[in-house]
Amino acid sequence: MAILTGKKVALLTDNGFEELELTKPKEAVEAAGGIAHIVSSQADKVKSWDFTTWGPDYKVDVLLDNADPADYDALILPGGQINPDLLRVNPKALAFIKHFIDAHKPIGAICHAAWSLTELDYVRGKKMTSYKSISTDMKNAGANWVDEEVVVDGKFVTSRYPDDLKAFNETIVEVIAKG
Repeated sequence: MAILTGKKVALLTDNGFEELELTKPKEAVEAAGGIAHIVSSQADKVKSWDFTTWGPDYKVDVLLDNADPADYDALILPGGQINPDLLRVNPKALAFIKHFIDAHKPIGAICHAAWSLTELDYVRGKKMTSYKSISTDMKNAGANWVDEEVVVDGKFVTSRYPDDLKAFNETIVEVIAKG
């Protein structure tokens, strides 16, 4: 596995993120020696979704209002249906994401998370995957959508759902390590 010593990764989320799509990438970054912060517009805690019902709350490490994207080497966007829908209408979240796009930093998006990226016209021309139910949205936004476990297009890493997390985690860590 790649080494992330000294690398900081933001996991930008809001209420309704798919629990495993935040916890497993966070664990992978930390296991590789990186620092992973949960960044959210929620003040203290953010509520997860556990497949079919609400899951536990998770401590927010950095409030979005106080987060400087320049402090981070990479961005991971967990999925779930609710979370990305909230992020894509939040101007501060979109500005945070745009920094990573403009700075050509690694971005990982799982499941429905690419919805947020469509608001910034980021998926146009990119080869990517996502949860199947939003494949038409991604194609309409100009993506070259494929149904694969994990897809890398430059520094953009996408995955479909929790069953693909092992491949996603290994790949996003490698991409972050390369910078």
